[in-house]
Amino acid sequence: SWIRQWWEFCGGALILVGVKMRETAEILNTPLCELGGLNTPYHVVAIKRDNETIIPHGNDKILLNDIVYFTTTRKYVPYIRKIVGKEHYADVQNVIIMGGGRIAIRTAQCIPDYMKVKIIEKDINRCNRLTDLLNDRIMIINGDGRDMNLLLEEGLKNTEAFIALTDNSETNILSCLAAKRMGVNKTVAEVENIDYISMAESLDIGTVINKKLITAGHIYQMMLDADVSNVKCLTFADAEVAEFTVKEKAKITEHQIKDLKLPVEVNIGGMIRNG
Repeated sequence: SWIRQWWEFCGGALILVGVKMRETAEILNTPLCELGGLNTPYHVVAIKRDNETIIPHGNDKILLNDIVYFTTTRKYVPYIRKIVGKEHYADVQNVIIMGGGRIAIRTAQCIPDYMKVKIIEKDINRCNRLTDLLNDRIMIINGDGRDMNLLLEEGLKNTEAFIALTDNSETNILSCLAAKRMGVNKTVAEVENIDYISMAESLDIGTVINKKLITAGHIYQMMLDADVSNVKCLTFADAEVAEFTVKEKAKITEHQIKDLKLPVEVNIGGMIRNG
């Protein structure tokens, strides 16, 4: 897949995607204010550059290797794919998951039926549990996912997505690096050691996930006003996205958006009206 991260707001009416910029992106090195007018069907809400999170303004530019977060509607997701130069990316058909824990189970259950999924788990008891819990279309393999010969036998070179979900962050990082070197386009690593996150991103291993930071978004949501119906952590971008319902006579309704005098670190990514 060409998308690193995907979130849906307002029942899916508004989409937020995170995409890493490669040389093929046509929007590189151009000030955001020059990329389009009022009718541009997307909004750049955040940029992750190395270890810095940028809430961009008109003069900011998108650079090579940035992770850029766009808001758009579902209709225009293909347009985003075009301007970031990822139309040539093959859609995922074959997936290998390394590790058979709870996240692996939930991931496998969410994967569409048309994808072929293999889970490699070295613990035979876990394998038996996976067999009981998951659909027959998902192949369970008892083996060590660190064994490159095993991965090659199971078709790593013909796999579009490799997901490393073992209990060991180092193993997940190294396995994704190996998969990348074998030509796998999409890799995902579970990294639970917070100290390793920046290193993992700098190694360009693909998408990094962390249970603690994902959970933090839900805790944050509970601490906020009840009018906040949805909060997402932009994982590793040091930012949050909140979905608000604006009440009648709220101060935000008294001015045009350009005149709201929002803090520089706040951005309105989109609005759904009468929808």
